[in-house]
Amino acid sequence: QVQLVESGGGLVQAGGSLRLSCAASGRSFSSLGMGWFRQAPGKEREFVATINWSGANIDYADSVKGRFTISRDNIKNTVYLQMNSLKPEDTAVYYCAADRRGYGSTRSNPYDHWGQGTQVTVSS
Repeated sequence: QVQLVESGGGLVQAGGSLRLSCAASGRSFSSLGMGWFRQAPGKEREFVATINWSGANIDYADSVKGRFTISRDNIKNTVYLQMNSLKPEDTAVYYCAADRRGYGSTRSNPYDHWGQGTQVTVSS
């Protein structure tokens, strides 16, 4: 079993930055693929970024490429999402997810465990 706890959300003005963290416990973190997803009010959950177990394979949604950076620290058992140049349309609840296969994915189905989410609000 894996427990995931997100933190770092908040209210920021457009153009600002936030760094989200997701701390994992309960299973060898270094073997997990990790992903970030988000869900805005009235919309379906969408993919944001993913990183495989080693950090060698990373992928982003087109809407965040060049602005967001996913990274991981396998010593601290934490995955991060650095978000720069934030836009009002980035407002959502952000969730991290763990894939025990280790690959990560742009789809939500392969993920076995999900955090509770952290709210990000970007004001215009």
